[in-house]
Amino acid sequence: MQLITTIAAMRTARADVANLGFVPTMGYLHEGHLSLVRRAKAECGCVAVSIFVNPTQFRPNEDFGRYPRDLERDLALLAAEAVDFVFAPDAAAIYPEGFGTYVVLPAADEFLEGAARPNHFRGVATVVCKLFNIVQPTRAYFGQKDAQQSVVVRQMVRDLNVPTEVVVAPTVREADGLAMSSRNSYLSPAERAIAPTIYQALVAAQACYQAGERDAATLKATLSARLAAEPALQPEYISAADPLTLHELTTIGPQGALLSLAVRLGSVRLIDNLLLV
Repeated sequence: MQLITTIAAMRTARADVANLGFVPTMGYLHEGHLSLVRRAKAECGCVAVSIFVNPTQFRPNEDFGRYPRDLERDLALLAAEAVDFVFAPDAAAIYPEGFGTYVVLPAADEFLEGAARPNHFRGVATVVCKLFNIVQPTRAYFGQKDAQQSVVVRQMVRDLNVPTEVVVAPTVREADGLAMSSRNSYLSPAERAIAPTIYQALVAAQACYQAGERDAATLKATLSARLAAEPALQPEYISAADPLTLHELTTIGPQGALLSLAVRLGSVRLIDNLLLV
C-alpha cells in the first residue's frame, strides 16, 4: 500500500492503472467505508482511498476542529484490505493560497441537508470534483446514508461531463440498526442506547408504506410519532422526497420515495434514510 500526500505523486501513481476504483473519505474509518473499499477492489482490481477532512463543507459553528482523526488506525485498516493507494493531502494542497473557484449547485441548498447547512454542498461538490480530477477514477463509491450527497455528486458528474461512474452502495448498519458514522463516536453510552430509535422510526414508516399507505404526510407522522417516544431525540427535519430530485412529495407514486431525517441527540447531529420502493 502506497501512502501519497501530494497531487503530483497521486497523478504519477495513477498513470499506470487502467481501471481504478476510488473511495473518498474523511477518515476515522468504519465498516461502512471498508465495505465500499471491498466493493471497489472486487469491481476494479485497483483501489485508491482518500483521507481528507474537508474544511469547506463545515460551517463555522460545526465540528471541523474536533472531527475524529486517526490516520495510523485508518492506514492499518486499509492495509488489511489490500488498498493500493491512500491519498492523504493536507489542506494547503487542496486549497492553496489564492484558491477561489467553487462548484455550486444552487438547488442543493434549498432543501434537507442543504437548507440546514448552507454552503455545505458547495464544499462537498468542490472537493469531490478536485479529487476526481486528481485521482481520475474509473468508478467512485459512496454510501446511501449520505443520500443527498450522492444526488449532488451525480449531478456534478453529469453537468461537468466528468468521466467517472458514481456507485452508491447500501447503508451499513450496526447490529441494532444504527447507521454507521464516524460521528457516532461522539455519543455517550446513554445516547448510544437511544440512537437506534432513529432506524426504528424509519422502519415503522416503511412498514406503513408496505401496508399500502401512499400519503407522504401520514408516513412522516408515523416516523415522527416513533421518534417522540424518545424525548432526547430532537428532529431537525423529516422528509419524504422523490429519490432522484429530492423534491418533497405529497403522494408517493411508482417512483417510490426517499424517507430521510436529521435529528439532534445531545450535541450530536445524526442523519439516516430508507428508500421506499
